[in-house]
Amino acid sequence: MKKTFLLIAAAIFLMSFIGSGLSDLSNVSGIEVGDKAPEFKLKNIDGKTYSFDNIKDANGNTPKGYIVVFTCNTCPYAIANEQRLIELHNKYAPKGYPVVAIQPNDPSVQPGDSFEAMKENAKEKGFPFLYLFDEGQEVYPKYGATKTPEVYLVDSKRILRYHGAIDDSPRDETSVDQKFVEEAIKALDAGKDPENKTTKAVGCSIKTA
Repeated sequence: MKKTFLLIAAAIFLMSFIGSGLSDLSNVSGIEVGDKAPEFKLKNIDGKTYSFDNIKDANGNTPKGYIVVFTCNTCPYAIANEQRLIELHNKYAPKGYPVVAIQPNDPSVQPGDSFEAMKENAKEKGFPFLYLFDEGQEVYPKYGATKTPEVYLVDSKRILRYHGAIDDSPRDETSVDQKFVEEAIKALDAGKDPENKTTKAVGCSIKTA
């Protein structure tokens, strides 16, 4: 009986993150694989503004591609994938594919995703990648993002080549069978199209007022 109660409580807790703050997303247009990725100019946690034009890989070169991921501090799914994002950046930024994380939630709805909270979380977790704030929520609708985390793998010409989940185990990194982002990067490096161009992003809804 106690176990059943705990399972129900956990489900309610998760649903509060997944569903709360979900308002009208009719302004979300979005892009599809093969489309050009929308430009952005967003403030990083270091106070500097970044766009595709001034983002570099780990060697200071123009990237071969960009692992753009909409994520946040508070979603249980986003938290479960933080270490995976760190590992992706550390492994692939030296190969020309840096992680570019964008926080899309409205802090008035989700205070734990304020700019100050972003800086604190990045410092605590040791984020090696850019962590940009979509202040005003102007960028995520152009991409069509609805979840955190949600990945858009963009090539050097800023064409979307893969969209979806990081891998096939949204919560448990010990149960991963397919690493979708890594597989897509390997395909691009080999001059091929990713076998899986789109997968379903599983996470929390982006919070809007």
